[in-house]
Amino acid sequence: MNILIVNQSVIDMVASFFTLLTAVAVADGTRMSPDSVWDQFVCRIWLTRSKLWGVLSTSTYNIFLTTIERYIAVIYPIWYNNNVRTELS
Repeated sequence: MNILIVNQSVIDMVASFFTLLTAVAVADGTRMSPDSVWDQFVCRIWLTRSKLWGVLSTSTYNIFLTTIERYIAVIYPIWYNNNVRTELS
């Protein structure tokens, strides 16, 4: 099993989790207090959706690396079989 495929599965699971939480968690429209730690977290971290966009960017880069790895495996099969480790163990 390829390490990049396993990594992509984990990244996609985390992205799905963040997407689900983003769809469920909606700002309730109340005024946020600058003194509340929870309100600051919601405003600065959660509502910006930076974690979601970071995971989606990571997923895109991992797909790109998987494509390059497969390209090298097809173009240079003997070198690939001798030099690239594809198992987790």
